Amino acid sequence: MGVFLKITISKENYLKAIAEAESDGEPVISATLARWLGVSPPAVAMAVKRLKRDRLITIARGGRISLTEAGREIAGRILHRHHLIERMLTEIFGMEWYKVHDEAEQLEHAVSADFEKRLLEKLGTGRPCPHGNSAEIDLPGDRRKRGWRTLNEMALPSRATVMSIYERDRALLEYLDGLAIRPGAEIEVVSRNYDETITLRAGDGPVQIGLTAAARIWVTARA
Repeated sequence: MGVFLKITISKENYLKAIAEAESDGEPVISATLARWLGVSPPAVAMAVKRLKRDRLITIARGGRISLTEAGREIAGRILHRHHLIERMLTEIFGMEWYKVHDEAEQLEHAVSADFEKRLLEKLGTGRPCPHGNSAEIDLPGDRRKRGWRTLNEMALPSRATVMSIYERDRALLEYLDGLAIRPGAEIEVVSRNYDETITLRAGDGPVQIGLTAAARIWVTARA
């Protein structure tokens, strides 16, 4: 398709951000993109105008932005490439899981189709990235159908396995890694506290995390 050949890095970034915000459960408007991409509102307005012109997005009443079929296909392709690069960095090069998102953001636009194919042959399909996230667009509703819940929604007391963690916040990832809270970790939710924190048992002992951070962690209940 010609749109794939002519797509710019800027357009790729916007389309991927729209898909990621959807996966995070956010209504996507221009202000959402300005925050996610760290750009000015005028820059977003110009980019959105171009994306609409190219029929990669639609804009509903109230400014709600949605991907068209063509836009979603491009976003999915970039997300898949990002996913493979993150896996390459951890599974082949042994990079710490909390570092690979930032590296993949830089590398995803430089990977050729041939190299992407070789990565796919080497790594295979069906495995999550180091943060526990799928290579596909994965909406909150889809996660809930699989029995996942955000950590702040868990009943007290309960045991859970960490399934995935929001990967765009490096400081959060490093903080959680220091608490031994990472995908695959088994935790126990002990209490919800007056100071807007949750007490967990993870790793070597009890730890506290804020409700905002807990909302970024998807888990499944254990018997």
